[in-house]
Amino acid sequence: MIISKTPFRISLIGGGTDFPKYYKYHKGLVVGGTINKFCYVSARFLPDVFNYKHRIVWSKNEVVTKNNQIIHPTVKAIFNYLKIIKGLEIHYQGDLQKNSGLGTSSAFCVGLINSIKNLYNIKINKKKLALISNYVEQHVMKEQSGSQDPIWASYGGFNSINFYKNNFKVNKINLSQNQLNNISKNMLLIYTGINKFSHNVEKDKISKLNNNIQYLNSIYDLAKDLKYEILNSKNYDFIGNILDEYWSIKKKLSKKVSNYKIDEIYNECKNLGSTGGKIIGSGGGGFLLIYCKKKYQNVLKKRMYKLPIIDFNFVNEGSRIIFKSK
Repeated sequence: MIISKTPFRISLIGGGTDFPKYYKYHKGLVVGGTINKFCYVSARFLPDVFNYKHRIVWSKNEVVTKNNQIIHPTVKAIFNYLKIIKGLEIHYQGDLQKNSGLGTSSAFCVGLINSIKNLYNIKINKKKLALISNYVEQHVMKEQSGSQDPIWASYGGFNSINFYKNNFKVNKINLSQNQLNNISKNMLLIYTGINKFSHNVEKDKISKLNNNIQYLNSIYDLAKDLKYEILNSKNYDFIGNILDEYWSIKKKLSKKVSNYKIDEIYNECKNLGSTGGKIIGSGGGGFLLIYCKKKYQNVLKKRMYKLPIIDFNFVNEGSRIIFKSK
């Protein structure tokens, strides 16, 4: 048996510039990091004694005799892409719910590929893991998605990711763990209660790409500014203001990015001491990231008590194997 542990991520600024249809003609840039919330994927060869071939356990318990009978779209796509013939048993567990904007789908995709490859004793490096996962999502599953999430899940860390026409480059932002903690301690994740489907939001953004070029160019510039300020500042309170500016631009990419409830939560947080934030991921629901200085957080949490609020820390690890039976 193999068990992989793969982090979720928080993309601070740059989402949208990681669309292939954008960065193949313009350069893309995202800044953010992986956090101490993970998904765990176990994989083992299934003995031939069962009257089914594969067993996949997630929110459902699937037993099938053929790959194409698998319901879970990611498992089905990966099994077909990797040409899985031998029977497998797969289990998924996650620290946070799916469709939350934290890259959970890509983390599962990366974790599953990592587990299966290691089950077959095939070594796979971070870049290849990211490329295969991205290919599965964008070309096999036909997802309307950016390219950043499989990279975060594979590499881990607090980074900037540059996208070029036919390549990408991960650049570690060299901050100490204490500096990273100083950033994350002033951030909160607030669950909006809206279960969203990023495919629909991203599809709408991509359909309007030609009209959004000016906004995506501004997002790219903001990502450069954020990276520069983080590397050259000792106080990180500017992050809230940049996030606030980014959020106002991000909402212009599609009317589906925000809604009345999200705007209401965001505005209430600003009244309670937050200086900025944004919806994590494509938008439309999931988690709202808020920058709020520690001294104001108790009041904010009391006023927003009806919504789940999560503290987190940035971590340096990407997808890794934490257990391998002999």
